[in-house]
Amino acid sequence: MQQQVRVLGVPMDLGADRRGVDMGPSAIRYGGLADQLSDIGIDCIDGGDIAVPRPEERDPDAGGLENGHAKFFKETKEVCEDVTTAVDATFQEGRFPLVLGGDHSIGIGTIAGAAREDEELGVIWFDAHGDFNTPETTPSGNIHGMSLAAVLGLGAFSDHEWAHTPAVNEENVVIVGLRDVDDGERRLIEESDITAYTMSDIDARSAPAVVDEALDIATDGTDGIHVSLDLDWLDPTEAPGVGTPVRGGVSYREAHIAMEYVAEHHDQLRSMELVEVNPILDEHNRTAELACELVASAFGKRVL
Repeated sequence: MQQQVRVLGVPMDLGADRRGVDMGPSAIRYGGLADQLSDIGIDCIDGGDIAVPRPEERDPDAGGLENGHAKFFKETKEVCEDVTTAVDATFQEGRFPLVLGGDHSIGIGTIAGAAREDEELGVIWFDAHGDFNTPETTPSGNIHGMSLAAVLGLGAFSDHEWAHTPAVNEENVVIVGLRDVDDGERRLIEESDITAYTMSDIDARSAPAVVDEALDIATDGTDGIHVSLDLDWLDPTEAPGVGTPVRGGVSYREAHIAMEYVAEHHDQLRSMELVEVNPILDEHNRTAELACELVASAFGKRVL
């Protein structure tokens, strides 16, 4: 891993129904991200925030999709293209891109920016949700529930280059901690070649065993991996300030050991994002502070 990290904030809440995650980047910064990285010898440069349109000023259904339903489609495209450009520029500068959300729709842009021509990228998606709906299957129209499907070019996303990243193959995509899935995306997951570990798998096999296997899958034949960490992956008792909380998530220690396993693959870690921190729903910024701790563990922080 490069010892210089560039932080990019994306105060995006167009992809979700509930307001507040647009303040996630500020909350994470305030939670001590730069200090956490500095303590382990990593230089943290803040690249500022990418501009995001205000939802009150836009029509959510004026997006230009011929099939299906996706709110703020045009605006999400514009923001994700800017994220892609910023992440790509970070690579060109020889720095590691750490992207702060915002809702999970920003993952479309982060992954596109992390992908390199003629190389394959693995993806580990730590999340309570599959984010595997398409505009044709979604019950809500919220793009944060479609981001992983978009990256893989499923459904209506197949015709949109800004969304589909061909460098990511289904065989190298892993969802870890799944516990809330819509009927349509359940079918798509079952029909796909991705690997999905539910919380039941973690309960039965342990978090270290599942994450170790997930890393093997994501790194198998790839040139690097992207780690996407949705804070709703954790149980709401640990991370109450998230956009879409679901009971029954991983514990504080399970989350840290998972990130410690990620750190063991630091030479293959190409990019990382933290999403869905909602300070409006948080308690004394504890979820944002936890996010900072988890980043430090992913970048190599240890007790001894």
